[in-house]
Amino acid sequence: MQTNFFRQLAKLNLVGDLKLIFRQVEGSGFVLTVLLNNERCGDKAKNLILPFNLNGTAEELDNGFFEKIATPLQTASGLMVNMEAFMKSLEEAQKKSAMEKEKADKDKKEKEAKEKKYKDAFQKAEELEKEGKYKEAWSALPKVSAYPEFAEIINKKQDEYASHFAPSLFSANTNENVQSSNP
Repeated sequence: MQTNFFRQLAKLNLVGDLKLIFRQVEGSGFVLTVLLNNERCGDKAKNLILPFNLNGTAEELDNGFFEKIATPLQTASGLMVNMEAFMKSLEEAQKKSAMEKEKADKDKKEKEAKEKKYKDAFQKAEELEKEGKYKEAWSALPKVSAYPEFAEIINKKQDEYASHFAPSLFSANTNENVQSSNP
């Protein structure tokens, strides 16, 4: 005797383990319990899917078995596959979220460290300015190339300090001093 039972099951393309429990009940009837379980699905909600029960005679089960189980089992199979894909995407999103948060924290710390370095250098320059050490103050200023966002402030301070360096031959004060020393 040849049957096509397993070929029919293969056509359903189910993902997981199919468990069949066949039990004879009083008279000529049978109860067939069908449960699809996908161990790869990590979502515990899969355990809420109840077994599918069919009642009938042997002839009724032979004639209507695949018509009755095809849609529910394919739906359950698809649901568990989607649940697993969903769980994996959640894990991936969580990892990426942690990575993005870590990256943002790192960027924030680097920015804060850079700003602190800028402020410390600027403060050092101002302390030297108070002592009248303008050349040292000019040298202590942060470099424009390292802090382009503060270029205008740094350049202004550099010009201010440079005005206190040794007088230029071309400045107005120097000419007046030269003229007043010639009788």
